[in-house]
Amino acid sequence: MPVFISYSHTDAAFVNILAANLVQRNAHVWVDTWELSVGDSILNRVQQAIQESSALLVVLSKASVASEWCRKELNAGLMRELDEKRVVVLPVLVDECEVPIFLREKMYADFRTNFDRGLKALIEAIAKVTNLDQGRFQEGRAATDWAEDWGYEGRFFRMTYTLVQSSAEWKFTLLTEVIVRCNAPVTSRYKEYVAVGLDWVGRMVITEALADLADVHDHDLRVILEDQYPKIIEARLQDKKTAAAYDIAIKCRRLGEDNGKDQLVNVSAYLRQIRDYGRQAARKPTEEELRRLAIMLASRR
Repeated sequence: MPVFISYSHTDAAFVNILAANLVQRNAHVWVDTWELSVGDSILNRVQQAIQESSALLVVLSKASVASEWCRKELNAGLMRELDEKRVVVLPVLVDECEVPIFLREKMYADFRTNFDRGLKALIEAIAKVTNLDQGRFQEGRAATDWAEDWGYEGRFFRMTYTLVQSSAEWKFTLLTEVIVRCNAPVTSRYKEYVAVGLDWVGRMVITEALADLADVHDHDLRVILEDQYPKIIEARLQDKKTAAAYDIAIKCRRLGEDNGKDQLVNVSAYLRQIRDYGRQAARKPTEEELRRLAIMLASRR
């Protein structure tokens, strides 16, 4: 999900520089002048963007604190904080101004004297609310925290997803580790993305493929837990059209109170949720990255 930037157009020069720096560091940002086209409903598009964003970055200046429009955007972000009970609003201070009362207790990224120092603080804050490599799924009162890591086992690329599922209604927790070992064609294609500086796109491509293949092999990726002991299953997902294959090892266990019932762990659903999260959180490639991507894809023909 993108980071929405709320600002006064008086500060447009600063915001364009800030947004460009964030994009270079893989942040997905939403800036009105970048996103809106002639004929768009400004109110509807901005309202939708604020609701769908992972965070609201508020640029504080003399001009913005005096802007009625900026106050409305800030209020929308603060209401989301109350509803979602998490950090949504990230203040950015660009000049001396009267900080709105509801932001005075928040730490802010200070750009008044040192741009690089302010940028570093802001990137660290954004990483806490939007990250392609870890996140949380919420379904009713149940929550699943997850993270992924990657590397090589010998000559082949590997991705590992670790997930912890819990609920206020349960007295137990589900711990799942999904290790995905890619075959030679998948590893080779991933290295092509790495070579053009788009490794994050390469990992998203693998996650997309896994989720699609998981739909076909759904029953092979379900684990039934009868007790507290770890259960391990293995499966092979293969795309006959591309020769891509993934050897998957799934390790699950239940921790906490024994409720006397078997517990189903649907790993296919986990993979789909991680894919969907990535679709929302990933930024759009820049024009230069799209150019490199096009050259890379053309070289495969």
